[in-house]
Amino acid sequence: MTDSKIFRTRRFGTALTALAAASVLLAGCSSSGAGAPTDASNVMTGLVGEQSDGGDPVSGGTLSYSTYSSVSSLDPANRQDGGATGGTEMAAIYDLLMRYDPETEQYRPQLAQSLTANADNTVWTLKLRDGVTFSDGTPVNADAVRWSIDRYLQKKGTHAQVWNVSVAEIATPDTSTVVFTLKQPWNEFPIMLTTGPGMVVAPSAAASETFTPIGAGPFTVERFASQDELVLAANPSYWDGKPHLEKLRFPAIVSEQGKLDALHSGDIQAAYLRSADVVHNALTAGDVGYVYTANMGGVGNINQREGRDASDERVRKAIVAAFDPNAFNERVEDGFGQPGSDMFQSWSRWHGDVAGAGYDPEAAKKYLAEAKADGFDGRLTFVGLNDPATQRSALVFQSLLQAVGFTIDIDYASNINDLVKKMYAQHDYDIGYSAFNVLDESPFVRMYGNLSSESTSNVLGYENPEMDALLGKLQTASDDDDRRQVLEDIQTLVNDTAPMLVVGAGKYFIPWSGNAHGITPSADGILLFGKAWLGTGQPS
Repeated sequence: MTDSKIFRTRRFGTALTALAAASVLLAGCSSSGAGAPTDASNVMTGLVGEQSDGGDPVSGGTLSYSTYSSVSSLDPANRQDGGATGGTEMAAIYDLLMRYDPETEQYRPQLAQSLTANADNTVWTLKLRDGVTFSDGTPVNADAVRWSIDRYLQKKGTHAQVWNVSVAEIATPDTSTVVFTLKQPWNEFPIMLTTGPGMVVAPSAAASETFTPIGAGPFTVERFASQDELVLAANPSYWDGKPHLEKLRFPAIVSEQGKLDALHSGDIQAAYLRSADVVHNALTAGDVGYVYTANMGGVGNINQREGRDASDERVRKAIVAAFDPNAFNERVEDGFGQPGSDMFQSWSRWHGDVAGAGYDPEAAKKYLAEAKADGFDGRLTFVGLNDPATQRSALVFQSLLQAVGFTIDIDYASNINDLVKKMYAQHDYDIGYSAFNVLDESPFVRMYGNLSSESTSNVLGYENPEMDALLGKLQTASDDDDRRQVLEDIQTLVNDTAPMLVVGAGKYFIPWSGNAHGITPSADGILLFGKAWLGTGQPS
């Protein structure tokens, strides 16, 4: 059991970097379903659909899951550790030290045996299970865990920066104990062990010049063809027993509607869906699966670095006031999105009394006129991807901003890598569309990544000492009320300084076939398949 101090997060079923954001640039909880909600439209995080318990687990078969995008490597330190960026694949190979249980709203041990905190949440003690081995037979001990985390940090994995500003020391007093001493209190620290730092890579994986994917997860690698498919085979020595599935397959399907069609035809058994219209189609069809919602799933990035026109606060405020989230929802998401300028909408546990700045075209004209009076010519460049779906986003930004007097040029990148390079490496843009995807489970992690002056993931170029101080308070908040108050103060500061515009939340859906059972959700859209199995009635 984890320590009782591990705080509870989002109510079940109520109203972490460039690659994670790039997903928007492109556009014990099991599946037994007992008591699962039937009104999927009201579920913001939780199981949906009607599904029988399936009876006793059946061994054998291949479950195929088409994730958001194919992984480019099998190394979780290569920014492959989020739900939309390979996190499920990595968890199948390496497991997670901790998992987040959305039904009980607690962090629970997975590969670890326990995680406990001291009185002020500055020291966390991880105990490992006895006798657990990696798939190569070497022991999963404290030294291996520390080596894996150190390697993740050295390779600058997705959450390395948050880890470095949070953790002062890692100690291994004995072979089964890892002690994390933090730089400041943080009762959300377990979230870090549900993602990259908690995906334990065997030291033997780096024994040669070529990385070998060796972990302690329920599956091992059988075939990997980047951008085509990944096939995993059951690990007979898995600590929690050999998986029921013989194989777990991740085929590449680019089209989201194509994924849903493949699910309905039985070609695959699970699909990761992010497009609002396709999510709506799946929910309307009554598909069984897992819904989760992220705060700020759509964000208009505003480049405010020195020398850019948007370094003028009046220009930024004009951009924010000119943007109508409802119009974007209707024109881009066919009316099925979660529009709104609040950073944390009403469904979020962090929703407070301070609203976002909101759509105000008259105010936009006023701010713009003041900036033009001081020499701004009104011309900005929006960067986007040259494909039909994302072109719609660019055209809506252009239309709304030109309606108040801006002149918006659109610079289309030919591929996602070029777009990420332009925005996140070269910072050669004025406005762009991506996502913060701030989780209710732990708002600090991605708030820091996107808004801290010290964060290398801060695509905005936003530097504000007051924001930095508020982010520090957000991390060390002792309870929900304190954290909510800090987030209200952050919303107020965002309203005052306009670092970005909030388009809306992101509601994502992972449907699976009616005969797929035992799929276990964790944080950030990561699914665990160690206990999954396929019943009868559908091709496997």
